[in-house]
Amino acid sequence: MTQIKLLLGDEAIAEGALQAGIRGVYAYPGTPSTEITEYIQHAAVEGIHCTWSTNEKTAMEAALGMSYAGCRSMVCMKHVGMNVAADAFVNAAMTGVNGGLVVVAADDPSMHSSQNEQDSRFYGKFAMIPILEPSTQQEAYEMAGHAFALSEQEQLPVLLRITTRLAHSRAAVAIQTGRPTIPSRPASDDPRSWVLLPANARRKNAALTAKQPHLEQLSGETPFFKVHWAEHGNGKGIITCGTGYNYVMENRALQAGFHILKIAQYPVPAGKVREFAAKCSEVLIVEDGQPFLEEQVRGIVGGDYPLKGRLTGALPRTGELNPDHVAVALGMKNAPVYGIPEGIVPRPPALCQGCGHRDVYIALNKVLADYPSSRVFADIGCYTLGALPPFCAIDSCVDMGASITMAKGAADAGLSPAVAVIGDSTFTHSGMTGLLDAVNDRSNITVILSDNLTTAMTGGQDSAGTGKFEAICIALGVEKEHVRVVVPLPREMERITETIREEIEYNGVSVIIPRRECMQTLARKKRVEQSKRNEEATK
Repeated sequence: MTQIKLLLGDEAIAEGALQAGIRGVYAYPGTPSTEITEYIQHAAVEGIHCTWSTNEKTAMEAALGMSYAGCRSMVCMKHVGMNVAADAFVNAAMTGVNGGLVVVAADDPSMHSSQNEQDSRFYGKFAMIPILEPSTQQEAYEMAGHAFALSEQEQLPVLLRITTRLAHSRAAVAIQTGRPTIPSRPASDDPRSWVLLPANARRKNAALTAKQPHLEQLSGETPFFKVHWAEHGNGKGIITCGTGYNYVMENRALQAGFHILKIAQYPVPAGKVREFAAKCSEVLIVEDGQPFLEEQVRGIVGGDYPLKGRLTGALPRTGELNPDHVAVALGMKNAPVYGIPEGIVPRPPALCQGCGHRDVYIALNKVLADYPSSRVFADIGCYTLGALPPFCAIDSCVDMGASITMAKGAADAGLSPAVAVIGDSTFTHSGMTGLLDAVNDRSNITVILSDNLTTAMTGGQDSAGTGKFEAICIALGVEKEHVRVVVPLPREMERITETIREEIEYNGVSVIIPRRECMQTLARKKRVEQSKRNEEATK
């Protein structure tokens, strides 16, 4: 039986994974991927391991371990998380899998909440594994199940790539009722696959390379691959994928005479593309993200073929596509409707009123006003908003964990004071190793480890180091007397300010931990507690 649910694209993937019988989901929270794991957590299906990992690399490795044991597992992350997971991800293509293993990468064209707009499909091509790209929430649900079956069939991890627009929009999805029991496979007993000594790795690499023509053939045979021939064609064609397919169909391109080929699985089925292009006088490539498909189609049809897309200027080279972009590229006359309406006043993001990070930046600015040569190296999190007025308190923010190591490098070059600002979840994600480097080199830096007891920026998920940060810093070698906890409250400002000043004056590695619960998670807890009291009062 089926039922209809109104689901985000993220939630549709989660439903598909549950229906496919996963035994574990491993993830680090990152917009726009977070809701996949949260949906599975809320489903509370018995027998499914579902907790947040310390970072994307540990998530990928844990999922690979579950696959080794014969069970289906899923890894979820945003696109920049692929950089963190890359070592394990690429090598998983070499080991292969036992139980089905699906990696979901949620890309963010236009950088709505990210520091770049890299395209995760390049990672799949780099690793030489199958890539799936849904166009709709229904396809996202169906592709999740298809991905696990494909993974076990080909004994390879499968990359499922989505974008923000699909991840965070809702649609009606027809799903199967019930949760089937998928039998686990026996744990692997073949060390020739899982021990990547050079002799084994060379053999596996040759087998993976030899499999590419077969994977390409599968891409043209998947039920998600589609070709639409216009009844009254104008001779022009469109090759599209993912959310780009929706924008093409929204512009009624088929009715306007354009032939349409929809790619849903990679490697690109070259024969199908060549056959389609041969029947068109020119082709427009419509894809959301970087010109991944366009570059490959260019190689397939040749440099003289009239191919248009992001690389030719027919579509914007950067940013998220919308139907207006596609309408212009198709030469249609309809007026743009997706622009920002006049009179809309931008509302830039800001730290919440009452947030402990605000007090930290006020105190830090007060102290550093006496040190004109000082620099503050920040990290990824809510506190990155300290770059904006009224604080203007940070000088860099590059990637997860970079604050401590950049401060160390600057200090090694003689810059002083060098201050790092990092959050609790980011510290355990990738900041601890940088702190160890600083301790080993006796670098002259001050680290402000701002602890709001949660992973606040992505919605209040658990933070891996909560309750352990002092012990972690001391264990990494920071002298105990220079690991200091303060409470960021207005009445404590004098003490916070003095503590920052004292530790900046100290010649060595010091860590200040301002600790106060995130205002948003605290408010949610109070609402839940009040709701429970109300329920008890009505009994």
